[in-house]
Amino acid sequence: MAETCLATLATALLTTVSGCPPASTPTSPPVSPAGLDASTQAANAHADAGTTRSAAATDADADADMKRSDAATNADAGAASARRSDAATSSGPAPEGMLLVPAGAFTMGADHGGEEDERPAHQVTLAAFWLDRTEVTHEAYAACVAAKACGSSNTHIASSTHAGPDALFSRPTQPVNGVTWNDARAFCAWKGKRLPREAEFERACRGDDARRFPWGNDAPTRERTVFGRAYGAEGTDDVGAHPTGRGPYGHDDLAGNVWEWLEDEYDPIAYEREGAAAGVPGTCAEIMKALNQLRADGKQGFTGSNPIPTECERGLRGGAYNYDGPGLRSTNRVHHPGRFRLVMTGFRCAKDAD
Repeated sequence: MAETCLATLATALLTTVSGCPPASTPTSPPVSPAGLDASTQAANAHADAGTTRSAAATDADADADMKRSDAATNADAGAASARRSDAATSSGPAPEGMLLVPAGAFTMGADHGGEEDERPAHQVTLAAFWLDRTEVTHEAYAACVAAKACGSSNTHIASSTHAGPDALFSRPTQPVNGVTWNDARAFCAWKGKRLPREAEFERACRGDDARRFPWGNDAPTRERTVFGRAYGAEGTDDVGAHPTGRGPYGHDDLAGNVWEWLEDEYDPIAYEREGAAAGVPGTCAEIMKALNQLRADGKQGFTGSNPIPTECERGLRGGAYNYDGPGLRSTNRVHHPGRFRLVMTGFRCAKDAD
């Protein structure tokens, strides 16, 4: 991943991004910036980049690389819907709130534009899987907390990080945020599901036609998704509020609203590894070797504007409410330590179709 800070987010996060303090309960007082621990301070210089990547990185070559109009995409919508119906029938009834992503090969990554960790474009073949239609909501996550299967989310993550009033993010039907990777994983396990792999998320976004965004190749608009909002003054939308921005298999909010935790560890050279054709990254030991080599070679920027990671981090995908439009491209890769709690990070769950 390579990220570049938006000025407003970088300024806000230099002092107060939440890292991994104990999660607060809905009735606990706001977290005081003065009381943030060492892990939180480490997150300050890190969290901005994972949530903001430069539009400049998406250059004119990216348009040439994936030039398809939404008109062409829409022309295939009827046939795609029929294929989804047939596939769902063969995979059994759909789990509640989930939609099928069919088995098949797709193009992952890009040869031009974007960042170095998005290259090269290559074919990946995956088995069919189910994916939640929407991001997990506060209401759904609260049920897991009540069942004592999940730790509490940080319900004051917005106010404690100067992202704005907590009320901008806390409606029951908005995506849950302020959760760690372990929190997300625990919720999915409670539901009999799992977190999606990085290749699965990109498959759900790009379909069979290598589209640039989940809805097609036209640029993001306010009707399609939530993006470009002011950090500190605006928040997320309710999940599923932008049906015109749905992905090729009917999923909502695959781009924008909140970043989404993934099962995989972030591997900067995953696309060059032996397991690339199956969407399998390296082991943590292999990832650390690659990160150390990038550092030795002076390739700061390959994984972002922040320092090259010194630990195995978790991948995130999808973009967020405060992110720039071009950065919502389906090939964009982001990473953070799994212990981080961020105002712009949530998740959804996946499930094997077999």
